[in-house]
Amino acid sequence: MNNNSEIPIYLDYNASTPIYPEVANVMRPLLETGYANPSSPHEAAVAARAAIDIARQQVADLLGAAPDEIVFTSGGSEANNYALRGAFNAQRGRGNHIITSQVEHPAITETCRYLETQGAQVIYLAVDGMGRVDPDDVRKAITEQTTLISIMHSNNEVGTLQPIAEIAQIATEHDVLMHTDAAQSPGKVSVNVVDSGVNLVSLAGHKFGAPKGIGVLYIRRGVILERLIHGAGHEVGRRAGTESALLIAAIGKAAEIAAALSSVKSVRTLRDFFWEGLRVNFGDRVLLNGDPIACLPNTLNVSFLENQGATVLQHLDGIAASTGSACHTGQIEPSPVLTAMGIDRNRALSAVRFSLGHFTTKDEIEVVLRKLKQSISTKTE
Repeated sequence: MNNNSEIPIYLDYNASTPIYPEVANVMRPLLETGYANPSSPHEAAVAARAAIDIARQQVADLLGAAPDEIVFTSGGSEANNYALRGAFNAQRGRGNHIITSQVEHPAITETCRYLETQGAQVIYLAVDGMGRVDPDDVRKAITEQTTLISIMHSNNEVGTLQPIAEIAQIATEHDVLMHTDAAQSPGKVSVNVVDSGVNLVSLAGHKFGAPKGIGVLYIRRGVILERLIHGAGHEVGRRAGTESALLIAAIGKAAEIAAALSSVKSVRTLRDFFWEGLRVNFGDRVLLNGDPIACLPNTLNVSFLENQGATVLQHLDGIAASTGSACHTGQIEPSPVLTAMGIDRNRALSAVRFSLGHFTTKDEIEVVLRKLKQSISTKTE
């Protein structure tokens, strides 16, 4: 990115990433040659069908999976809905109990709330002060009726990594399906289904360099889900709807880039440089939210004490970042994630999430540090 006043310094990669140039290059030819229905038998469909086959292998390689375990969706929210609703409905005869956590993305928590209206019994596990689920709590929560555990791979707000492999092992011991929402993880940390032992994984393309509107649900061989979208037999009968070769090729290329984890070291270095600069400038007036070690290498969630996060952002002209707070009926409410972590209301309302990425530079971080020092000093003096 650059420092042109018309183009913000972009530190909101956890919300959405720019489309990577390599991804755009893969998409361009398909705008002209990939318009045919990939399921059609004629020659015009060859380019679209080939692009999808390549992308399916690329995503499978990212996850350490087989190509036939990859289902393309419209995004992470659909993938999460498919995993939870599909598993619940497919296993109604066995049980109705679902285990999740209090810090999940709304695509999980709202789906669970819906399933509760359909007879599901859902337990929302508490987390510790770092935002982590205790695997022992998962073990204790399992009952004879438990059919699904859904714990996110990494948290979108504070970046904390969950002990997914340990939880998945517990799930396996009890013959319970394990799903993880890994939307934030590709390109930042490994998301290998062999190492983790999970049955279902959700991805969202726009979180790692692809456009919006494309996602993935990994379904381990042998796992049966009730279809979420009915229609023709696309995706081997698992997800109806004519496939978009354009978007699928994009997420495939993004997955290939993410698998290399090529920019992780530099992003982590910048994140650490940013945090050190904040501590130098603000001392004990700035607090880190989330785990300082077991976390995404790009995510920095900090509370500027005695300053509302929304106000801090208002003073950061030309800088894109976010808070986890929400405005309801004129009242600003703290992030449910920070609240679940036991962080008090004032500190939670003072939080700002900076999420760095592929194109973040040291010069941009230095600009942000200067603006923060100017705006926060002005407010508190």
